[in-house]
Amino acid sequence: MGRGRVELKRIENKINRQVTFSKRRNGLLKKAYELSVLCDAEVALIVFSSRGKLYEFGSSGITRTLERYQRCYYPPQDNSSWYQEVSKLKAKYESLQRTQRHLLGEDLGPLSVKELQNLEKQLEGALAQARQRKTQIMMEQMEELRRKERQLGDLNKQLKSKVPSVCSRRRTICLSGHGWRCIPDK
Repeated sequence: MGRGRVELKRIENKINRQVTFSKRRNGLLKKAYELSVLCDAEVALIVFSSRGKLYEFGSSGITRTLERYQRCYYPPQDNSSWYQEVSKLKAKYESLQRTQRHLLGEDLGPLSVKELQNLEKQLEGALAQARQRKTQIMMEQMEELRRKERQLGDLNKQLKSKVPSVCSRRRTICLSGHGWRCIPDK
């Protein structure tokens, strides 16, 4: 049977508060030690009692761990620089969305003649690249088909050269018309 939950509020009785602090502090120090041993973690724990007494634990020395912490600590940037960065990214995102709509032929009404000419040049460039890539793929496919045609032609020649010997072994007459045919001997 386990203990019930303790309501988390300040303990009014001074003696009970001190006893609870001592027990929980010891448990906390034990957990910090176990964490450092079991997980090979660098742990630092600092606790001040209500009377101002210092209790500390450092797996590799509290000073060393605190120095390491200070080297890793980055001061927060002020909020105005974050807002500026967010505003810039938002504006860039909206600009890219607008450009995408224009490239899809949507929302062209507010564009000036010069902007439409620039858009036309972009589309012509993209079309030229697409055509160039399509031509390249078609040329590669044609070359592959020519290679296969040569292979089949070579295979056909090999088979034609073997037909007379096969026909003579079966005592048949071989005729050549549109190709080789074997007619059984009567």
